[in-house]
Amino acid sequence: MTTETSQSAARLGTRGWLILITLCGATFMTGLDYSIITVALPEIGRDLGFSGASALQWVATACLLPTAALMPLFGRASDMLGRRRLFMTGVAGFTLMSLAAALAPSPALLVAARAGQGVAAAMIGPTALALMTAAFPEGPRRTRALGVNGALLSLGFVIGTIGGGLITSGLNWRWTMLLLTGIGLLVLLGALTVVRETAGRSRTGLDVPGAILASGGLFALVYGISTGGDAGWGSLPTLTTLLAAAVLLGSFLAVEARHPAPLVPLRLLRRATVKWGMSIGLVTFGMCGGATLLLSIYMQDVLGYSPLRTGLGFLGEGVAALAGGALAARLINARGTAATIATGLTVQAAGTAAMAALPVHGGLAVLLATSATMGFGHVLTVVAAITTITSGLGRDDQGVAGSLAQMPTFVGAVGVAGLTAIAAARTEALAPATTEVRAMLGGLHAAFLAAGAVALLGAVAGGVLLRRTGAVQSDGPSGSEPAERSVAA
Repeated sequence: MTTETSQSAARLGTRGWLILITLCGATFMTGLDYSIITVALPEIGRDLGFSGASALQWVATACLLPTAALMPLFGRASDMLGRRRLFMTGVAGFTLMSLAAALAPSPALLVAARAGQGVAAAMIGPTALALMTAAFPEGPRRTRALGVNGALLSLGFVIGTIGGGLITSGLNWRWTMLLLTGIGLLVLLGALTVVRETAGRSRTGLDVPGAILASGGLFALVYGISTGGDAGWGSLPTLTTLLAAAVLLGSFLAVEARHPAPLVPLRLLRRATVKWGMSIGLVTFGMCGGATLLLSIYMQDVLGYSPLRTGLGFLGEGVAALAGGALAARLINARGTAATIATGLTVQAAGTAAMAALPVHGGLAVLLATSATMGFGHVLTVVAAITTITSGLGRDDQGVAGSLAQMPTFVGAVGVAGLTAIAAARTEALAPATTEVRAMLGGLHAAFLAAGAVALLGAVAGGVLLRRTGAVQSDGPSGSEPAERSVAA
């Protein structure tokens, strides 16, 4: 395929861009939500009178837990009820809950509204991705769409960090939720006018036992990871929660193996592209998410940055994410997903490991360069991993595939917990021999090196394993959708 032909095949057209803007707007909105509320937490605590930091963290956790727990359920439900219908329900619910959060007069009502946002986000995530993969045929157009989506999802975090600081400094925290309300209304308008239903409804019944076990297991897993750092990884509550997660998820797999219409068909989990694509997603999200959190600690506790200046410190990562999303489609079309994953994780590893050179004073150029390198490689990897997971599947599996492709985003919190533990252990070891700030910096350096090493191992293992399994390129053949492939050709 010549360069001119490849670029022509990747053009989305006016309607295609409108659909993509609508669907990406929804995922951007949910990504923006997490970071914009994190910056506003101190003001929220003062304004509503939260009892302490442990109570205040539920403003963020109350949204995260239902999103992670319910995503597989809504992924399958979208195949039964209609993806567009569930997507619009999720966007409408998220918009209403954002407005309720903006008007919340007490901590309890704010946390309840945040939980409602989490349920709605669980509807939006898999349905937006399923609508996207169905609207754009497998090949250059889909890869380009996924590249834009990946870039905007990462950019949502950066804009949320900067915007949260600006809004809370100039207005107050309630405007952060009103901003989400406005974005939700625009996305809902786009869904009503340009997004169409992409597949017939499945007539199979809902796997209720599987839904209960999967939701309970994922809830326990993400809760245990989210609270383990504060409660102690060896504490009884943390160990009990993680053990319950293992039992519930193990029971879920046993039930799915015998159910005639499983929530998540095990044949999907056995597919090499799905299995290894999710593993790569876990590595890239875990290491990038953990390093990003540690960078925030570095800027505020070592360099003494304000929250707003800290947000601006992530600007290099955001710009690089846009560049990575724009380049990902070309790289995948030219070299395939396996090579793109290997390249992306190698670049991410280099940028993360180089953060070990961050100094105790100054170092803005090093900060921007290393975080931009990490963000660029991360987005390349994310786009290639999602392309790998969703390629070669029939229409009826796209909803479930959409939920599976996004699970590493939440389970990747394991990486955040691991890197934080490494930083804390190294800081404690250095504390008797140096100053508090330098001990903290030494701990951060150790965690950055560990994150780089894990990403590099992922690059080697992922590239080899996906090549051995014959992972498809984005414009490779797909036997499950012959009619769609003929139209694309």
